Amino acid sequence: MEYTRFLDCLAADHDRLRAAVGADADAPVPTCPGWTVADLTRHVGEVYLHKTAAMRDGVEPRPWPPEEFAREAPTALLDRGYTALRAEFATRAPGDPAATWYGPDQSVGFWIRRMAQETVVHRIDAELATGRPVTAVPDDLAVDGIDELLKVFAAYAVAEWGDYFTGILDGSPGRTFLVRAGDDAAWRVRTGPGEFTVTDGAGDGTADVRVSGSPESVLRSLWNRAGDGGDGAVRVEGAPEAVAELRRCLVVATQ
Repeated sequence: MEYTRFLDCLAADHDRLRAAVGADADAPVPTCPGWTVADLTRHVGEVYLHKTAAMRDGVEPRPWPPEEFAREAPTALLDRGYTALRAEFATRAPGDPAATWYGPDQSVGFWIRRMAQETVVHRIDAELATGRPVTAVPDDLAVDGIDELLKVFAAYAVAEWGDYFTGILDGSPGRTFLVRAGDDAAWRVRTGPGEFTVTDGAGDGTADVRVSGSPESVLRSLWNRAGDGGDGAVRVEGAPEAVAELRRCLVVATQ
């Protein structure tokens, strides 16, 4: 996706998120157990301000968040964060340096992509929590989100912080997963002790587990954002213990 497209998606999903979170601050967020809509709102605002600081200062701020944020109303924090984030993006090119947690990409472009994906996932959370119809996720954004989840989150986390996955992968016999999103996008995931590797394409089509559906349904399923309707729009074929291995890796990688 082009960075201008990411920014357009970010703007659209922020506006939907902002409209939703103004409805019922005390409503529980079913896809974020233990959170209310107010907690979700505060989280997104803090994330926006954290990334703004990472670009502005060239280092990710720690500790975070500042204590004074707790005295700010959640929607005010969200509004301030989004304004600051867009202002920072407006003054920089995607290739400009920026501090990120992802070693291979230390650029503003990483945060443009990441904030578009962060916002669409939490917009879904807000719509589910407030009973609004969940707005469709465009295919290009959903495909990119799946790619980011598998490669930037899971594969990188296992390679860099493998100890967190020892209890999941050390007993793995070595498995192959085929993830398909619509007719054109596919990824092969290989797991094993200390291993979570991702390659593009379906390869020869063989796999221990196959996950397939529309781009939006696969994205929401892998992010555990299916909602009350469950994962009925996603076809999952394979042994339950193998499916659980993939899901557990994704949960740990995104914590």
